[in-house]
Amino acid sequence: MPVTPKTAKAIAIAALAATAGITTIAAVPATAHHHSRTAEAPNIVQTAQSTGVHETLVAAVVAADLAGTLSNPGPFTVFAPTDTAFAKLPEGTVATLLRPENKGQLTNILVYHAVAGSVTSGDLVSLINRHGGAAEIETLAGEKLTARLSGDKIIITDGAGRATAVTQADVQTSNGVIHVTDGVFLPG
Repeated sequence: MPVTPKTAKAIAIAALAATAGITTIAAVPATAHHHSRTAEAPNIVQTAQSTGVHETLVAAVVAADLAGTLSNPGPFTVFAPTDTAFAKLPEGTVATLLRPENKGQLTNILVYHAVAGSVTSGDLVSLINRHGGAAEIETLAGEKLTARLSGDKIIITDGAGRATAVTQADVQTSNGVIHVTDGVFLPG
C-alpha cells in the first residue's frame, strides 16, 4: 500500500507505541558489559506504562499484541517516542494505526523502534565513532536506522530521512534499555 501522509502518521504512531511498549530488534550486538538488573525491576512495558508520557506507545503496543513480547527476558533496546512525538504526526494517523485492520502496519512500525540486545548510549556513541560518524542499526523490523552525534545528543535518522533526538538515554529495565525519543520512526 502506498504511504500517504495519513498512512505515514498512523505508522509513526504505531511505531511509537510499540517502542514504548515492546518490540525492538536491532542488528547492533549487545556489548560485553552488562548493567545489572534485578528480577524486581520493571520490564520495558511496565516502565513505559509508568512514565506518564508514553500512553500512546503503550496503547499501540497493546493493540499490536506486542506487550507479551516486550515483557519477555530479551534483552531489547527500545527507542520510545513520547506522546508529544506521536502528536506531531498528521491528524488521524494514530487513530488509523490503532484500528484492528491496521494491526500489521502498526506492528511493523513498532518493531522498527526495537533492537535486539541491550544497547546503551555509550554503546551507540562507540559504534558511531568506530564507523566514521554514522552507525547503522538493524531493527527487529529488518529495517535500518542511522545513529549520529550532534553535539552531545544522539540523533537517529529513520528510513524516511527524518531525524529524531534521543531526549533521555539509558532507562534501565529488567529486560533491556529504553531510549526516549522526540519523534516517531517511519520506514523508508
